[in-house]
Amino acid sequence: MLAKILIKRRFKKGCNKEVLALLNEFRAGAMNQRGYISGETLVDSRDPQTLVVIGTWQDMDSWHRWKENRARRTFEAMMEIYQEGPAQYEEYFLGVPGTHEGDE
Repeated sequence: MLAKILIKRRFKKGCNKEVLALLNEFRAGAMNQRGYISGETLVDSRDPQTLVVIGTWQDMDSWHRWKENRARRTFEAMMEIYQEGPAQYEEYFLGVPGTHEGDE
């Protein structure tokens, strides 16, 4: 079942260039992972220091493999330098429960 991952981060002011470069590296790394479908980055309209990345994966296992990948953990550590607090993760399945094969 398709998985949608929301990652919310708030960044310190004045580091947009560094953050955008890291986000591009993050996405390039994800694109090479089995199960990756797409990603998009949203900027909060009222708070431009807050970004939400929405990743789409073929299944939750593919996402979890990437989340625990050594290269991704390195990117995450570099990103934390520019963040105000930890990233917030939310994991969703696409669709309504009970409408997919194997749902109870």
